[in-house]
Amino acid sequence: QVQLVESGGGLVQAGGSLRLSCVASGRIFSINAMGWYRQAPGQQRELVAIIISSGTTNYANSVKGRFTISGNAKNTVYLQMNSLKPEDTAVYYCNARQLGGIGGDYWGQGTQVTVSS
Repeated sequence: QVQLVESGGGLVQAGGSLRLSCVASGRIFSINAMGWYRQAPGQQRELVAIIISSGTTNYANSVKGRFTISGNAKNTVYLQMNSLKPEDTAVYYCNARQLGGIGGDYWGQGTQVTVSS
């Protein structure tokens, strides 16, 4: 099993910044991709950003230029969120998986990010 623990969420004013952290523990040997997803009320969970162990990253169009993902994509991932907007308000979930294999897909418990206008 893999356990993911997120931290760093909170309340921030529009234009402000937050940094989310996620640490994985357990059977993480096969993990080679980690990312952040978010889910706002009444909406589907969506990919925010992902990083693979090579360092390659991908971002949702809505956060490009404002958010930066980093980490080793094995047991740590971070999300630096700048220029936050009210529409960024959501529960943010850390995800870890094995790309190119049949390993598991793991999720954290979520951390609330609220951006006030």
